[in-house]
Amino acid sequence: MDASPRNLIYLTRTSDQTLRSLLAERGWSIRIAGSSREAEREASRNSAAAGLLDLSSHLDKHELASLERCLSASKVGWVAAATVDQMADPAIRRLIRDYCFDYVTLPCPDEKLVNALGHAFGMAALAVGVVDPGHAQGPLGEMVGGSEAMLRLFRSIRKVAGTDAPVYIHGESGTGKELTAQAIHEHSGRRHAPFVAINCGAISPQLLLSELFGYERGAFTGANQRKIGRIEAAHTGTLFLDEIGDLPLEAQASLLRFLQEGTIDRLGGFDPVPVDVRVISATHFDLHTLMEEGRFRSDLFHRLCVLRIDNPPLRARGKDIEVLARHVLERYKGDASRALRGFSDDGVRALYNYEWPGNVRELINRVRRAIVMTDSKLVTAADLELGQSPIAQLKTLAEARESAEREAIEMALERHPGRLVDAARELGISRVTLYRLMSALGMSTPRDDRDDGDLPEAAEG
Repeated sequence: MDASPRNLIYLTRTSDQTLRSLLAERGWSIRIAGSSREAEREASRNSAAAGLLDLSSHLDKHELASLERCLSASKVGWVAAATVDQMADPAIRRLIRDYCFDYVTLPCPDEKLVNALGHAFGMAALAVGVVDPGHAQGPLGEMVGGSEAMLRLFRSIRKVAGTDAPVYIHGESGTGKELTAQAIHEHSGRRHAPFVAINCGAISPQLLLSELFGYERGAFTGANQRKIGRIEAAHTGTLFLDEIGDLPLEAQASLLRFLQEGTIDRLGGFDPVPVDVRVISATHFDLHTLMEEGRFRSDLFHRLCVLRIDNPPLRARGKDIEVLARHVLERYKGDASRALRGFSDDGVRALYNYEWPGNVRELINRVRRAIVMTDSKLVTAADLELGQSPIAQLKTLAEARESAEREAIEMALERHPGRLVDAARELGISRVTLYRLMSALGMSTPRDDRDDGDLPEAAEG
């Protein structure tokens, strides 16, 4: 799929020509704005853009109020550039915290600023449905994140989307497995054909076969006309079998026959119906355990699990927790009775301290409830009902150490993308030690310092 243009709105009064030349070389389309009003006009002309707010170019704090409306546009990901003295000003810190995706303290290396702008553009692209080269887009824009775990997921989606091989998505409940399946479909050659989903655990075993395969008129009492099943409805497109671990054994046998032969038999029918679909399945169960217990057929497992993708739990996504929370707040803040500016400091701390057993689904629900119930302009830990969370106090010393190591490595890798030697040097460790730590933490370790990701895991025999 073609990448969208990388638009940049540069809000400044004294633009840096060296930086502009570097950005132009990297493929950015740059628009200079000398005021917030000009920046608003530029934002209205672009579908998505990164924004560079140069606070050092004589933009004083008296202009901050007029900047808030400009910076609140969800389709622009703003990165602020400010001096150390400016960062000591509470008003500027508040503006950056509430309205900017990221910030840099001047002076800073151009490469660091370019990387921050690229990430900001990716987040803005997700908000308006534009596909950025480094991100996958779900239909509701909820696949948001720049952590190592999510970037690995995005790379895997792009790789498997180019094939017709069956994909198995594993992940805890609430991690967005259906969004991943839809992203695979939308990036595939079948994107203009139907995407049909069925939750195998939400339909009674008695009705599941008729839902999957359909039936002919007169097949049973009440079958007054032919009904097309979900598999046939997905012809030339993608069939998503959610919670495949709940599929009854009888239905497993019928599904296996379809996967082997490429045809279905409607209930009460006599003639096989050829169907061409790409099958994606998902579950939060461990299918190996189900096979050992005799509850899932091994031959069906090997048919479904040719390529595997693991959806990371929210607790493993580091700073993405706050990014996603702000994304949800921006999306649903219209439900509030007052203008919301963001999260309070204790609200942000609570977001990071909580273990999120319900993952992204729970985060969305908590933020949406807080938007409606809050009595202030900032969402607090109490609004999120995380103020007295006992789960937040159960982290062991080993867990805290692992979390700190993961965050430090992710930040170093973001500052030195694809250059493990430089990242290791910044962390004060050897390259070999960095590889070992990344492996122990379940982080991808690109070969030859190329950030090309790992191939999706093939199912084990």
